[in-house]
Amino acid sequence: MKTWKKGEQQMSKEKKNSIGLNILHLFYSTALSSILNAAALIVLASYLQSNHYGTFSVALAFAMIMGYLTDAGLSDITLREGSKPGVKLSALISSYVKMRLALLVATFFIGFSVIHLFNSSNGELIRTAYYLIIPMVTGVALQSIGTTFYQLIEKMQYYGLIRMVSSFCLVTAMVIGMGFQLNPLIMCTLYGLSYLTAGIFGLILVMKDVSIRFSYPFHRGLFRNLGSFTLGGLLFVMLPHIGPIILEKTIPIAAVGLFAVAYRIPQALQQIPFIVAGAYYPVLFRSFQHQNLKEHLDHQISQTKIMSLVGMMMVLPFFYLSEYVIKILFGTEWLGAAFPLKVLSLMLLLQSINIALADGLTTMEKQNSRTFIQLVTVIVGVGLYITLSLSYGVIGAAVTGVAIEVLALIGFWLCSPNRWGLFKRSLFPYLSYFFAGLLIIEWLGILHAMLALSLHSILVLLLPLLDTELRQKLHVYAQQLFLKYKQGQVPKQSGGVENGPSKANGS
Repeated sequence: MKTWKKGEQQMSKEKKNSIGLNILHLFYSTALSSILNAAALIVLASYLQSNHYGTFSVALAFAMIMGYLTDAGLSDITLREGSKPGVKLSALISSYVKMRLALLVATFFIGFSVIHLFNSSNGELIRTAYYLIIPMVTGVALQSIGTTFYQLIEKMQYYGLIRMVSSFCLVTAMVIGMGFQLNPLIMCTLYGLSYLTAGIFGLILVMKDVSIRFSYPFHRGLFRNLGSFTLGGLLFVMLPHIGPIILEKTIPIAAVGLFAVAYRIPQALQQIPFIVAGAYYPVLFRSFQHQNLKEHLDHQISQTKIMSLVGMMMVLPFFYLSEYVIKILFGTEWLGAAFPLKVLSLMLLLQSINIALADGLTTMEKQNSRTFIQLVTVIVGVGLYITLSLSYGVIGAAVTGVAIEVLALIGFWLCSPNRWGLFKRSLFPYLSYFFAGLLIIEWLGILHAMLALSLHSILVLLLPLLDTELRQKLHVYAQQLFLKYKQGQVPKQSGGVENGPSKANGS
């Protein structure tokens, strides 16, 4: 017991990073890990034939859903509970680990039962699933323990380190597999083992910072609203993966491979707006738990604006240069994925905004509303994937991906108590500005893709200068960074993108 209390005192004295510093740590780590993950997918796509890659994509979709089931919303609940005053961190994290291990066992039983039930005639898919899912899902569960812990104590440099180790292992494994010309099943095993290696590394890292003991009393707060968090998180994870699962039944497996190639690019880049979301998430929880509602709204509006800008800049190169991107990354034989990529690139902006709106609901303890919207979008999405893919093939599937995000955006906005503040101060000005520019450039019929990209990029980069609120916050942030450079330390900050409340959250 004395060791436990000593550990709690040590953790409580740790100085948290500011939002700005956490964004910086998440930026370089996410940028590097996203590049490495994209490189791994490119290497794998170039190595496998389209039918093998299609099978891998379906198995990967199952793996990602099962990976979430090992979490079942517990990460968000842990962040919520950890933001409350007086929480014993060791007991909280130990309880979290116990539940993750139990869910891992249950997930394997349920997941493989479902795979056998719905794919009993597809032996290749079942074999691929076993080779990929067992090491990958175990690794995802272990990694999540590490990233949740460091998000809770707002030390994102270690969060990013775990992600970078995972991506480095993934690329290394794919290159080694290609070098030895291994068969697709062994490549899938190496893909999964890279996640497992990083997961073990993350767990070791956490155990150096906090005591994990099964003998600690269980933190019962983890059960509060668990069902809503579990369902909501599962639906959020399912949305990007229901496409390949449904399309495997409606279009040829080679066409599924084309869709997967187009979809994987925006899906991988979705991690970039999570840079901002990951830094704001614990601060939003803390603001609401301390009843600082105005501060919560200001943080959410700033988050929405920044994530919108990030989303816009990610959309542009893939919207205007989709053919060049596919040709350079995958080769001319994959050019059928170019137009689907152009359509799906719009998801990057919509997803960025949806993450900010959905996090606002969760941190205000409106998880039930978030879950309801996600349930509606999944049900509608399944229907649209079936009908549009049967009628229009891969193009119909791409349109469905965008339609799902539009529906989710409308739902999250309507459920927000601050809907009109968000609409007037961020959503309407930013979305109307971006799509007006898109329509004008398309209407002008600018034939040269690079010229269109350059013009629209300039328009987007002018937006922070036109927004008085954001411009002032960025100016303050620049001053804070200058002070940090001059003084050799992170100064205390008062608000905006640069910091949350100076008060500790009691972890």
